[in-house]
Amino acid sequence: MKKVSPFLMFQGNAEEAMNYYVSVIEDSEITSITRYGPNQPGTEGSVMHATFSLKGQTFMCIDSNVKHDFNFTPSFSIYLTCESEGEIEKLYAALVEGGGAMMPLGNYGFSRKFGWIADKFGVSWQLDLPNEA
Repeated sequence: MKKVSPFLMFQGNAEEAMNYYVSVIEDSEITSITRYGPNQPGTEGSVMHATFSLKGQTFMCIDSNVKHDFNFTPSFSIYLTCESEGEIEKLYAALVEGGGAMMPLGNYGFSRKFGWIADKFGVSWQLDLPNEA
């Protein structure tokens, strides 16, 4: 086995999601995009396969060429450990926009500040500002 990578399956908005994530999270980038061409099974120009990096963690994603009735579930989430009050508040505000809060940003006792949201694409995020050691 070479490595393990999180894989996100979107329904037509993979590129929009990647662009959004790398604009919100510093030190992040889209590293490759392969698009469907004419006469291929997916919508021409949509993402056949892409990779992007958030703070050094590589993700893969696609635009599914098969329509399905399921989407992302909050039982799988992307966990961000923040370094400052300003950082967690900025990320929370950006990622919750157009989505919804499952646990609003607050002190739940296990960290200084924590929030759990689903973004506008349906992807679940946990943001944590740990207690100081």
